[in-house]
Amino acid sequence: MALSRRHFMILAASVASTSVWSAEARANAPVLSENDPTAKALGYTTDANTVDKAKFPRYETGQTCANCQLYQGKPGSANGPCPTYGGKLVAAKGWCNAYVKKT
Repeated sequence: MALSRRHFMILAASVASTSVWSAEARANAPVLSENDPTAKALGYTTDANTVDKAKFPRYETGQTCANCQLYQGKPGSANGPCPTYGGKLVAAKGWCNAYVKKT
C-alpha cells in the first residue's frame, strides 16, 4: 500500500505525540466532535457504517477506530484516546482517513 506524503506526515506526528500523553491526561481528555476542524479534514465519524465510500475510497468494511493502530483505548471500551487528535477521545466504532490496520 502506497502512502501519500500527507498521510505519512499525519502518522508520523501521531506516533511522535503518543509518548507525550500520560495516563492521567488521557483519562481526562475531551471527546472529539465530528465538527472539530481536524476531524472534518480527516473525515472522522463516530459510526464507521456511515462513511461516505465515494469520498473516502480508502475505507473498507470492518475498519473502526478500535482496530486502528493509533487507537489507545482499552479493548471493549466505547471510546479511547487517539494521538491524531491530540489525545481526544474517539469512538471505538468510529473511523477516519488516518486509519492504519492494527498488526
